[in-house]
Amino acid sequence: MSTKFEVAGLFYESNGYKLRKYLDIKRVGLASNEPDLMVVMMNPGSSYPLDSIDNNSAPSEAEPDTTQQQIMKVMNAAEFNYARILNLSDLRTPHSSELYRFLRSEESAAVEHSIFSPSRKSELEQLFVNGIPVIFGWGVNQALIPLAKLVIETLCISNPLGILKPNTRYSYYHPLPRIYAKQLEWVQHVTSQISRTANAAAV
Repeated sequence: MSTKFEVAGLFYESNGYKLRKYLDIKRVGLASNEPDLMVVMMNPGSSYPLDSIDNNSAPSEAEPDTTQQQIMKVMNAAEFNYARILNLSDLRTPHSSELYRFLRSEESAAVEHSIFSPSRKSELEQLFVNGIPVIFGWGVNQALIPLAKLVIETLCISNPLGILKPNTRYSYYHPLPRIYAKQLEWVQHVTSQISRTANAAAV
C-alpha cells in the first residue's frame, strides 16, 4: 500500500510533549487539495516525521504505521484518493496504555492535546471537511469516552462509518484489532458501508 499512497503530517511539540495535529494520506500523483474521506482515530501512534523535526510549522513526510495501512486498504478498495486523519488526542505514543494513563492524569490539563477541545475550534474548522464520509475508529477503552463523546457531539455526523461496539454510544472499534482475521473484517465492513452509502445516494 505504501507505494500507492504518500503520507504527510504536521508534527509539533507543546510543554515537552511530542504531538501531531493531523495526517494526510494521498494517492501518489494526486493533484487534488481537498480530502474525500475524513478519519477520526485514537492518537498518532508510532507515526513519525522522516525529517526528524518534531516541532514544525509545516507538514512533513511521515512514516506510516500499520493502522494507517488499514485506512489505505479501505481507500484503495473504495477508490478514495485523499484521507485526512484527526485524533481524539494529538499525543504521539505507540503504547495505548501510556495514552490512557495520560488522559487520566492531571498532566493532560497542561496541554491542549485534543483538536476537538472548544479552545481549538478554529483549528478544527480549518482541517475538518464537511459533507464527505467520516470513519470513526478510536477503540473501546473506557478512558477514551469523554473525548469520544466530545467528538460525536462536536461533529454531529448522522451516519459515521466504522463498527460501533454493541450496546454502546461512543465506542467504535479500532481499525487494527490484535487478531488478523478481525483486521480483514474491519476493512471489509467499512468498505461495504461505503458502497451501500454510495448506492443509496445514487438511487
